[in-house]
Amino acid sequence: MIDLGEAPLDEALVARRVRPLFSRALAPGQPIYLANHSLGRPPDRTATDVAAALDAWYRDLGEAWGPWLDARERFRSLTAQLVGAPGADSIVPKTSAAQGLRAVLNAHDDRIRVVATDAEFDSLDFVLRVYRERGRIDLALVPPRAEAIVAALAPRTDLLVVSTVFFRSGEILPDLADIVRQARAAGAKVLLDVYHHAGVLPLDLSALEADFAVGGSYKYTRGGPGACWLYVHPRHHGLRTLDTGWFAKAAPFAYERPDPPRFAAGGDGWLESTPPVLACVQALAGLEFTCDVGVARLRAFHLAQKARLAAGLEDRGIAVAGSGAGHGAFLTLRHAQAPRLAEQLKARGVKTDARGETLRLCPDLLNTDGELARAAEMLAASLRST
Repeated sequence: MIDLGEAPLDEALVARRVRPLFSRALAPGQPIYLANHSLGRPPDRTATDVAAALDAWYRDLGEAWGPWLDARERFRSLTAQLVGAPGADSIVPKTSAAQGLRAVLNAHDDRIRVVATDAEFDSLDFVLRVYRERGRIDLALVPPRAEAIVAALAPRTDLLVVSTVFFRSGEILPDLADIVRQARAAGAKVLLDVYHHAGVLPLDLSALEADFAVGGSYKYTRGGPGACWLYVHPRHHGLRTLDTGWFAKAAPFAYERPDPPRFAAGGDGWLESTPPVLACVQALAGLEFTCDVGVARLRAFHLAQKARLAAGLEDRGIAVAGSGAGHGAFLTLRHAQAPRLAEQLKARGVKTDARGETLRLCPDLLNTDGELARAAEMLAASLRST
């Protein structure tokens, strides 16, 4: 999609080669967008890809399944490249991270003990609490600290669910590889939520030896909602979940009905029913862009941007967290009226968001230094009036 050579990213290169690919999202009159942690801005090509997929439907009707399923496999392949999966069949398309978690929970016939932190995103947290209320799991919720997580593994844990970057604070979970190792040594499977990691920080799920992971295209890979995925390590490809469907069958288009059911080989045995193919289509342009630019290069640029924004805020007497390498893509400001601050910033032409008492500010490579300076001034003005 784009070849930027080997040079580090800078504002001049981005202005010349990157911003023209996002002309629709950068149309005049748009606010200063610092909510890239919530919904990433799509490339112009996204609309073209979706239109082509719809044109195939209008033109070819049932024959559109060919290019649609090709797009799904491209989505799996690019996602595998992004997260260091050993193969595309370890990526199972889902419509949400919660759907991926449910598939893992529903692969257990007996009641299991799950350990999770109390800082997981509401989607996964809510599913776990509902399963607990229905008597499907025993649930231990612990603080998002390595020592608390490891201590909770005893006396028995079947599944550990933990974010690698926490959604509210942006903090990176330290000692991740050691936590995974200790959990697996204790007999637990590990499911990582990498939604705020994939596309922000380099990720190698194969090297981590994680059993499962969930993530998606909504945020940093600019693919919009509905294009999520479950990673299944090859050692679990033969594990069967009740969240299944006819696309998980061996030779689904042969329409055979063997008893007992025969599943597809490898990770395809984790597929479900008729897939929402347009979600995969809409995610392709953003995934290709992220892989082409390179996560390590994006990370270096984002760190410099965060540092500049944090410095601009500090110059105005505003202390924020998250500017260093120990955090993901966004800065945070603790304030009792964070949602009101977000609304005031929106009225001043700066789009961000709040989670509880935490205001989140996330620049990305489409933001200019001038925008960051203006955003800092608008936040200072909002604080003065709050």
